[in-house]
Amino acid sequence: MKLYTINTGYFKLDGGAMFGVVPKSMWNKLNPADENNMCSWALRCLLVEDGNRLILIDNGMGDKQDAKFFGHYYLHGDDTLDKSLAAHGFHKNDITDVFLTHLHFDHCGGSIVRVNDQLLPAFPNATYWSNSDHWQWATQPNEREKASFLKENILPIQESGQLQLVAVPADGLTKTGKLASADFTKDFSIRYVSGHTDKMMLPQIEYKGRTIVYMADLLPSAEHIPLPYVMAYDMFPLTTLQEKKSFLQEAVDNNYILYFEHDPVNECCTLQQTEKGIRKKDSFLLRDL
Repeated sequence: MKLYTINTGYFKLDGGAMFGVVPKSMWNKLNPADENNMCSWALRCLLVEDGNRLILIDNGMGDKQDAKFFGHYYLHGDDTLDKSLAAHGFHKNDITDVFLTHLHFDHCGGSIVRVNDQLLPAFPNATYWSNSDHWQWATQPNEREKASFLKENILPIQESGQLQLVAVPADGLTKTGKLASADFTKDFSIRYVSGHTDKMMLPQIEYKGRTIVYMADLLPSAEHIPLPYVMAYDMFPLTTLQEKKSFLQEAVDNNYILYFEHDPVNECCTLQQTEKGIRKKDSFLLRDL
């Protein structure tokens, strides 16, 4: 197995929304806001080369939206999905699997491209993976969350015939959020969490003798490790709090590596127990493992 960092650019979100109840006087020291109270965040995906499978975990915002949309989110930077794949010798046509942690626009927007006013799969040879519970949640969204679930990112996946849904076992979650039966490949298993959105999937990958967990939006950045740092975007913040507490203890006990999708500075980190609770220990690039 080989892992590759895939950077697709940066975007901006309101700092208060990203840090929830934490006051600006605290979070602004961590990720300073601009004059509009917006902070920069990464759109960092992960490519897994596993035997004859090439699995892309999430795919950023894409570029098919109009100027008004991008005027809200300020997509910036020199990185793109195509450039990052090419830097490792790959093309979209090489992808065999697109694994979507959840269907918010900043995680799945690159799934579909607009070609001559048609919405088509960006990865023509890939199977797209979601799960049955989250797919229903995203295609029948609540009023609070529906602005994050864009039909043009989601429905064409199903219409293409390339969608596969992972079944969520009826016996529910373990107390750690990990389902022992949810193996995607031999060294790639799935953790389910539901605080941010219903049945978000976190890939857990065994790699070079270490366990790497792709954090998606359970921990969008290393600055979200302290327990009260919960996004206002989360549908069920108390559930997020419980999920974080359980996961962080497991991660520090087992020396997991955390891989961050949105952290503009830290790509990976390990954890340590401190007097103030569990905090970041070492920060490093995936390629340095």
